[in-house]
Amino acid sequence: MPFQRPPGGPCDRAQLGREHPSTRRYAHGVSSTAPGWYVDPEDASRWRWWDGAAWTENRAERYATAPPAAQPYAAQPYSSQTYASTLGRAPEGTDPFTTWIWLIVFVPMLPILGLLTVDWAGIIDPNDRTGLSAMRWIFSPGYLLAAVGGWVVYGLSVFFSYRDWQELTDRQVPRPFHWAWAFLSSAVYAIGRSVVARRRTGRGISPTWWQLAMLALMLGVVVYITVAMVMGIMASVAILTA
Repeated sequence: MPFQRPPGGPCDRAQLGREHPSTRRYAHGVSSTAPGWYVDPEDASRWRWWDGAAWTENRAERYATAPPAAQPYAAQPYSSQTYASTLGRAPEGTDPFTTWIWLIVFVPMLPILGLLTVDWAGIIDPNDRTGLSAMRWIFSPGYLLAAVGGWVVYGLSVFFSYRDWQELTDRQVPRPFHWAWAFLSSAVYAIGRSVVARRRTGRGISPTWWQLAMLALMLGVVVYITVAMVMGIMASVAILTA
């Protein structure tokens, strides 16, 4: 028996109205229906092959209707903002700079400046035989400002990062760098955010350079403190051994 492809599109809709071959017979009992695919009398959701005399076991899923036609391109809604978002780009002319990103870059430097007010060179008093004077810097105003202010600035940096992320989202910048990275470090957020903002808007990398400059300045403060402490210790040792 030749196996033919089951009906599967609009051209086969005429099949749907056919009477089951098993019900169409001449008076002498022989079916008048030609072999072909017809609705399965046992399962209306499927086709079944009629060989001209009896049903076979060849079945196939029915596809009574054609798939919906695609909407013409000209009829589809279009806007430059929607099109830009699908490409991962912000709308043309979007400003990637906010007040928050500059606060994130510069505010963390403020507590560090308090360390410059500590007399690191005189941290050790050669006349103090107990050595307790070496701990007095812990209670100096400059160090307390740096210690307490550091935690305050940390919390502010996370808040600033959230507001910056929120403002970029409101400006329809797709998938801006997430504010939660600020929990690691404000520098991590500032640099990552600037890189992503440039990809989305075509500009906005300058906070990265300012952040790197602030990190270099912080490193300079650490080097200054270290050198001042070493020189102070050497001067105290020279006095004690004189």
